[in-house]
Amino acid sequence: MTDNGSAMVAAETRQGLHDLGIVHETTLPYSPYQNAKQEVFWAGVEGRLMAMLEGCEDLTLDRLNEATQAWVELEYNRAVHSEIGVSPLRRYLDGPEVGRDSPSSEALRRAFRAETVRSQRRSDQTISLVGRRFEIPSHYRHLERARVRFARWDLRSVDLIDPRSGAILCPLYPLDKVANADGRRRRLGPSPEAHEPVATAASPAIAPLLRKLMADYAATGLPPAYLPKSPTTHPTASRDKEPTE
Repeated sequence: MTDNGSAMVAAETRQGLHDLGIVHETTLPYSPYQNAKQEVFWAGVEGRLMAMLEGCEDLTLDRLNEATQAWVELEYNRAVHSEIGVSPLRRYLDGPEVGRDSPSSEALRRAFRAETVRSQRRSDQTISLVGRRFEIPSHYRHLERARVRFARWDLRSVDLIDPRSGAILCPLYPLDKVANADGRRRRLGPSPEAHEPVATAASPAIAPLLRKLMADYAATGLPPAYLPKSPTTHPTASRDKEPTE
């Protein structure tokens, strides 16, 4: 459960929670009491932790992380909570085990990305994302609409997605305008949508499956299911002949 802040309802956050199997519920607007535990935690951060760091002139991110970790583990988690009557650490240890192993950092980074669809430019096989153009590999140039996954704050990781299975097809990279302006182009291979011509009724070739069926039927030794007509029994032949006695 989170509030309705822009970071919490962003497409990247919603997609990541969905992929990780986490149900995301938001609090009612202007109802901080629904998120009381988090509100109490930030009140302690702002009113106690940051107050103890006011005299630190060279407060770096590493120093802040080190101080926050020590404060959470040794004070916040061990102080008795007025509502539950015990410390958060004791409540956690006495409660049922409902945790699960965390995915790797790479899996988390790839999960928290937005998924969208972009039209591919036929002229240069590119799509636009957040004002930047990305190249589509030549063997996917037959796609009219490309489904991609990306994070707006980190365009170093953009992937082309299979719309049916959700599998990652390949990474996409920004368009190199300098290399693209030299006028030289590599030879393109056959498109995946190009197939071998199929034999039609006018073609003398017989489809492999039909050839197999004909061979199997011939191996049974059964007679044909029809009687071929003899040229002498044609209706026109009987009418042209004079009747005989």
